[in-house]
Amino acid sequence: MPAIVPATALLALSNIFMTFAWYAHLKNLATRPWYIAALASWGIALFEYLLQVPANRIGYTELSLGQLKILQEVVTLAVFVPFAVLYMREPLKLDYLWAALCIVGAVYFIFRS
Repeated sequence: MPAIVPATALLALSNIFMTFAWYAHLKNLATRPWYIAALASWGIALFEYLLQVPANRIGYTELSLGQLKILQEVVTLAVFVPFAVLYMREPLKLDYLWAALCIVGAVYFIFRS
């Protein structure tokens, strides 16, 4: 199995934790002091790092650093948009499509031979 497969899967799981760590407190802990949100976010982020570090180590066996970073950005956008729309109840905007098209361009340039 190519290293990009497990790396992508681990990055996707990592990004789910990352997105909740970074943004869920805006909905769930909005009335609590910021330091409570920070502590909760750090607790969630631990799981992000437990997945992200192995993902990057696995991915780096076959991908360049730039390719690994662009892969991360693709995964981040793929996780963030459903999170924003479904969990945070943000409206789906065309801006997400334009951002995705920019990422497609980045993928093309970083992965071309």
